[in-house]
Amino acid sequence: MPTPLHTPRVNNNDDSVRLVKLLVKAGDAVRAGQLVAEVETDKANFTVESDRDGVVLQITQSLNDTIAVGSVLLWLGEQADERVPAMAAVAAVAVQPGGTATSAPTLKAQQLLTKHGLSAGDVPARGERLTVADIEAFLATRTPPPPAPAPAAGAAMAAGTTQPLTPEERGMLRTVLWQRDEAVPGYVELTYDAAAWDRASADYQKREKLLLSPLLALMAHRLVRAAATDSRINSTIVGDARHVYSTVNLGFTIQSDITLYLAVVQDAGSLGTREFIERLGRIQRGALAHTLRSADLTGATVSFSSMARWNASRHVPVLPPFTSLIVAHAGARDGIGTLGATYDHRVLTGYDALHVLQAIAEPGGEFTAQETEGEQHG
Repeated sequence: MPTPLHTPRVNNNDDSVRLVKLLVKAGDAVRAGQLVAEVETDKANFTVESDRDGVVLQITQSLNDTIAVGSVLLWLGEQADERVPAMAAVAAVAVQPGGTATSAPTLKAQQLLTKHGLSAGDVPARGERLTVADIEAFLATRTPPPPAPAPAAGAAMAAGTTQPLTPEERGMLRTVLWQRDEAVPGYVELTYDAAAWDRASADYQKREKLLLSPLLALMAHRLVRAAATDSRINSTIVGDARHVYSTVNLGFTIQSDITLYLAVVQDAGSLGTREFIERLGRIQRGALAHTLRSADLTGATVSFSSMARWNASRHVPVLPPFTSLIVAHAGARDGIGTLGATYDHRVLTGYDALHVLQAIAEPGGEFTAQETEGEQHG
């Protein structure tokens, strides 16, 4: 019996995505978990997996189309000659061109409305909610796009070839553009006693019988605790209001071959120290094997990055979209380490960011045997 594979919701604020790559064609046999397509949201690119074994009967969407979340992406069957039902009878999302929104705009759409001085009633909606795609289509008809600026004198590029960006490169491009166009990034740093942290980490590793040093995980968990205590750290600006996240989702940078991931420990604030270390370890192994899924790469609310592996004495990380702080950890020299933070000055001050770094700089007493025992029996 033919079964539809629907366009997934990969971000809470996106009601539509753009289809940027098809990895299968009609007639192909696929297995459950096999990648079949790549879609693009306002924040990043994500792959779509088949949820069952079968044969691709029909692909219902076209490359570069903006498609509704929940709409049928393709049909799967047990046999290649099965007949696909009429789309009108099974469409998951009805799109009415020229319609009006019957409920509030998405969060991203509201931000765009505010930026252009519009209200939801000004823009025709094609679905039940007003989306970024609706607003962009409206703006394109209202005001022609400005012409591309002419190259400055003497700035002509040398001869070469143009190559398409990878999904990871496109994601990084959008991250950098968000920091440039939306956030007001600042940076602060301090030195700390790295030897004290090394001792605390070694003691914890021995006591918990861990194979690998938990140093970075322990420091990242300290950041999680700081974000759980101060909601401003775990927030962003949307329009002219503060959006406070309901959970602390820890983004953690992982370099795997030539790919840089910002992997995410979801709801990290609810995890004890040992559970957090184990969860982060699983995600790190997934990154190294390039097997992370969409849920492992979305929704960071605060982040931690380290370049100590390469003996960097300082690095200034790019602030991930819709976050207010990312902590930078660098290599130590003569027992003295460096902690830095890129922060969104719309949300936090330099003092706020330094306060977070000071909370991470001292290992303190939470890694004692008494607390570990309390976590195990709590």
